[in-house]
Amino acid sequence: MARRPTIKDIARQAGVSESAVSFALNDRPGVSQDTRARIRRVAEELGWQPNSAARALSGERSGAVGLVLARPAHTLGVESFFLQLVSGIQEVLSAARTALLFQVVEDIDAECAVYRRWWAERRVDGVLVVDPRTSDPRPALLEQLALPAVTIGEAAPTDDSGSGSGSGAGVGVGRAPAGTLSSVRADDARAMAQVLGHLHELGHRRITHIAGLPGLAHTVRRMESLRTEAARRGLGPDQVRSVVTDYSDAEGAAATRRVLAEPLPPTALVYDNDVMAVAGSAVAAELGIPVPGRLSIVAWDDSALCRVTHPRLTALVRDTAGFGRLAAEELLAVLAGSPPGIRISEQPRLEPRESTAPPPAHTES
Repeated sequence: MARRPTIKDIARQAGVSESAVSFALNDRPGVSQDTRARIRRVAEELGWQPNSAARALSGERSGAVGLVLARPAHTLGVESFFLQLVSGIQEVLSAARTALLFQVVEDIDAECAVYRRWWAERRVDGVLVVDPRTSDPRPALLEQLALPAVTIGEAAPTDDSGSGSGSGAGVGVGRAPAGTLSSVRADDARAMAQVLGHLHELGHRRITHIAGLPGLAHTVRRMESLRTEAARRGLGPDQVRSVVTDYSDAEGAAATRRVLAEPLPPTALVYDNDVMAVAGSAVAAELGIPVPGRLSIVAWDDSALCRVTHPRLTALVRDTAGFGRLAAEELLAVLAGSPPGIRISEQPRLEPRESTAPPPAHTES
């Protein structure tokens, strides 16, 4: 096994003392500019890299940030959202030569335990926190640990100033009060309004939302927005409603089967991710229910799955990788000394495709 180069190796090849190497590589005074340049050139030739564990123990930054995901592992392999989110995060971190430490755990308690361990071991400089909960212990814990963090997916402002409109990716809406966490926010309420508005204009009056995990804040926001928008259009809970799942294709298919077997089945289904939408479309085909002839389908997140399925699925198009880039940029800014802040992600746009159409005339009397 090849031996990692050490400061002693660099000193020997550069013809200087080990202390001079330490000064040069840590940007400290004590060596001339020519000597510093020579030492760094030798270090690069030897392939030397700093020992992150030793740097953490000395109080320096570890050069890594963490991301913990507390979701059922079987729901992750086929869901495109997190793949795109992580790709955006990694794009920014790689450019900053910062590592991403990623871990999947079974529940929120295990996630909190990971944060405590990482903090005690100084494994990460900060964390990216996904899936805000309705009752969430993580912000208080991270405040207590003084571990810099950015939460991803909180509700965007919806005041009359338009700050929640998402007119551009990464629109800053100010800095958070001292001592609070940064956040990158999404306007799920306006996105759901687009979806329901599209279906209502087509003539649908019986609409079911196949939602995700019930404890997640964005699931609750979407369900509440659905009810609000339905009521604004004179539709009651017997016409427009939500049912919850675990985001998997299996539960999406099972929920689809249940609601389509009801005496008055919905004429439109809205799915909280692309995987469930494709599974629901397959169930409709199995049951002999044509899409969109008798059933319209909308996917919350667009993906290649939505575009290659027949018929192609109407979906909310958003820059999920850009969402991840915003979060990583905000965390790096905080680690560089900026106060915690709030950023708003780009507003999704609904792209109608072949899976939505007016319902049969006799179904919406």
